[in-house]
Parts: sequence; structure tokens; C-alpha cells
Amino acid sequence: MNVLAIAAHPDDETLGCGGSLLKHRDAGDRIFWLIATVCHEPQWSAAAIERKAAEVERVAEAYSAAKVFRLGLPNARLDTVAVDDIMGPIGRVVEEVAPEIVYLLHAGDVHTDHQAVFTAAMSVLKPFHMARLRVRRILSYETLSSTDAAPPRWAFVPNVYSDITSYIERKIEVMAMYETEVQPDPMPRSPSAIRAVARYRGAAVNAGYAEAFTLLRELW
Repeated sequence: MNVLAIAAHPDDETLGCGGSLLKHRDAGDRIFWLIATVCHEPQWSAAAIERKAAEVERVAEAYSAAKVFRLGLPNARLDTVAVDDIMGPIGRVVEEVAPEIVYLLHAGDVHTDHQAVFTAAMSVLKPFHMARLRVRRILSYETLSSTDAAPPRWAFVPNVYSDITSYIERKIEVMAMYETEVQPDPMPRSPSAIRAVARYRGAAVNAGYAEAFTLLRELW
């Protein structure tokens, strides 16, 4: 089975579905990773950009990712990019991968890059395209410090859970590979916060630790 994780920024998917991706890896599924944006000068130094690129390589290896797609769109500026210019490259990736499962950012995230990627991806994944694209399931994930920072009307309401009890430690280790993004305790992207959210989600389904998702659409 092919699995596609769509992220606006490199660490989004690790926070939201990293444990589940590790489960997919161990089940023999092929993992593909789409990163919509890239850091750019002068907002980031050349050294920081190079460091972030190296982090992506390490994480891709941890997931045993079959391929990483880097769209190269401007980080923190997707609100200035036409939706068609985001849809086009996402659509080409979906065509190439033919994923059965797509993991996608939550629509209500406070980060405008996340909102733009969600809108473009869901436009690509219209119901009448799913059979042709061989997509069977679309799940949205929560990203700490973006999903939880959104206004109440955009609340993340999960209805699908993945038991990651066997993967929580490795998920935290993978997040630590993002040295430029991981935060110290007690910040939202710190080890203790990641563990706490997973414990909370796990409690909802009588599991040690879990990741939670919203089922956006499923085609049987």
C-alpha cells in the first residue's frame, strides 16, 4: 500500500502522524512525503537552510521513505501564491504516487501555510477524482502549536485513532532530528508535550498512546 503524507513544513507530519508512519513502515507500506514549502533568504541564513535540508534527509531515512517531494514554495508566504500554483504540483505528486491513504494538515490550523496546502490538496482530491487517483482514505492530522492555537470555530474534532504505544519513543526521537524546530519543555513541540498529547489521545481509546485524525473522506 502506498501512503502519502502531505505537509506544509518538514516537521508537520512528524508531530501529526509520525507514529502512524512508523507503523506503516513496519507493515511494509511505501511511504511518500510531500513538503510544500522551503525556507528562503533573507528570512533564513544560507547555513540555516542547509541545516534544515539535512534534517529532512535524516527524517526521511527514519521513515524509510520511498521518495520525498519538495515543492519549493515560499515558507510563510503561501497566502501570496495562487491556489492553482499549489494544486498543480500536489496533483502531479498524487498522480505519481497513487496513494491509498493520504495524511493531510487540518483545515483550521492557525498557520496560513497549512490552510493553503489543505485547500489546494482537497481541491485535487475531489470526490469524483478519488477512484481515478486510487485514493481510498483522506485523514487530517493535528500539528502542535498550529492546530491547538486555532480559534474555537476551527476546532480539530478527531474520529479516527491510531494506537502508537509501541512507537511513541521513536516518534519523539524523530522529532528531535528537527534540531531547528524542536522546542524545550514545556513548549508545544517539546518531548513532554508530544508525549502528553499522545497520552491524552490514547486515553480516549483505551490505549497507552495514540494519534488522532479526522476522517475527511473514504471511498470503499
